[in-house]
Amino acid sequence: MKKNLPKVAFICVHNSCRSQIAEALGKALASDVFESYSAGTETKPQINQDAVRLMNQKYCIDMEKTQYSKLLSDIPSVDIVITMGCNVDCPYLPCRYREDWGLQDPTGKSDEEFIKTIETIHNKILDLKYRIQEKLV
Repeated sequence: MKKNLPKVAFICVHNSCRSQIAEALGKALASDVFESYSAGTETKPQINQDAVRLMNQKYCIDMEKTQYSKLLSDIPSVDIVITMGCNVDCPYLPCRYREDWGLQDPTGKSDEEFIKTIETIHNKILDLKYRIQEKLV
């Protein structure tokens, strides 16, 4: 029987890059500790293709097979909200805990910048997993 895991939403405005990467890495690295969702206040027709390509190369995760751009209203109620660093009006979603990761959007930048962002998200997912396990969040 699967225990009731906390639900974490990774949100940004367009739900096409950073929040999608966080959802994919959350599912890959922490699905035993929390459920991962991503969403935004607007959607894009497809996930950022550089993010898709680099996540596939680095983790063998095909985000286009398992994910799509979603609105806040498309996901269930969540316990934890992580905003990506919107620099504009970050979307609001009710929750019991919220934090902002302050990440720059790598869209249109070099692969090196994308990889730095992916690695930062990877490390933040592992940190969040630890803090949830230790009941620090």
